[in-house]
Amino acid sequence: MSKIKENIVAFEHEILRFDRGEKKITKNQFEALERYYGNGKPFYKLVYNGVQFNEHVGVIQVGNTLIEVLPKADKVPHSAGEDQKWRDLLIGMLRAVGSFDIKSTSSSNLKIKPNTILDLYFELFIKEIEYLLHNGLVKKYRKKEGNVTALKGSLQFSKHIQQNLIHQERFYVRHSTYDVEHTLHFILYKALKLLKQINTNNDLHSRIGTLLLHFPEMPEIKVSDATFEKLVYNRKNQHYQKAIEIAKLLLLKYHPDVSKGRNHVLALMFDMNMLWEQFIFVSLKKNKTDFTKIKAQTSKFFWKPENGRRTAMKPDIYIETNNGNIVLDTKWKNLNGFNPSPDDLRQMYVYHEYFDATKVALVYPGNNKDSKAGIYLKKDGNHHDDKICSVVLINVENEIKEWQKTIGKVINRFIDKTSLHTKGS
Repeated sequence: MSKIKENIVAFEHEILRFDRGEKKITKNQFEALERYYGNGKPFYKLVYNGVQFNEHVGVIQVGNTLIEVLPKADKVPHSAGEDQKWRDLLIGMLRAVGSFDIKSTSSSNLKIKPNTILDLYFELFIKEIEYLLHNGLVKKYRKKEGNVTALKGSLQFSKHIQQNLIHQERFYVRHSTYDVEHTLHFILYKALKLLKQINTNNDLHSRIGTLLLHFPEMPEIKVSDATFEKLVYNRKNQHYQKAIEIAKLLLLKYHPDVSKGRNHVLALMFDMNMLWEQFIFVSLKKNKTDFTKIKAQTSKFFWKPENGRRTAMKPDIYIETNNGNIVLDTKWKNLNGFNPSPDDLRQMYVYHEYFDATKVALVYPGNNKDSKAGIYLKKDGNHHDDKICSVVLINVENEIKEWQKTIGKVINRFIDKTSLHTKGS
């Protein structure tokens, strides 16, 4: 088990350097992150003697140092307790959108209080393997070739003569066997061994050791995206899917440090813009009242070349109501009292036109009292038409379920205002 030396907490868009600053990484860690960045990872950009994180949040383990990158959508200076607030919020959002959707076990039934997302994924994986072992590992038929003492299957004559000329009691055959040695278990065993190597949580160490003791030893395999694409699930192995999903996440995100062998990198990072969009969507589905239908990423074509494919536009959320259509585009950033960017406003104008929307809105985290509506002006710059684009700000709340209710109330209030405007126009 790795012993954690340091836990560095940073926020999105923050810079970590090795030469200065309160929070520092070592030069070796920077070099490891530099090599990892060279693989096309978009979680940060390289700056002078350091890295600057972007909108991706989560955890990056470099050797035995854990760098936790948390979201932050307010202007409040960093203070004691801020880390835990935003950590809990991130874990809560990921749970709400289904990133921790474990069917066979409940995430509320976890035995430890997770300190990071990494701990949470590790324990969910361990819980799934414990469940699979308890219920018995699935067996499959596979072809096997080799020497046996009783003739079965088909005799491989040339190899039999080659290997058994003086061993007449043996037969070189190809036959079918029914056992637990198959790809699903190869993947899970490899992920378990990786966990033993990189886990830094003492509460999980003994459980990982127990699992490796009881899990049948499997041959080593190389895994890639193709390995997982070839898997086929059926009625017998459907309950393996969540464990395999977590194994895939861990194995494909792990980047061994082949040059120095010390600073291996494992990154579990999430795009906050996508997470915010998904969180708003699931919150609205859970707390909808006035609208009849809600869809995510609804496409419409708006340009067709003479040759080739058409180009489509996809607003984040499309809502049908009895009083017209609503289009929402979500943005995870603090406006700090400024107007949205001209590009965002132009995009919303096009959504208005192509989706026959009654009203459109850009949805940000922020103080709801600062929400405002705006009207698109006509070409003369003085008169306006009926196209309205609002800026809807939603207060960030600590309790996830209450926050989801608040999102439902704010958006439903926005829809009600739309219908009132429609009736009065």
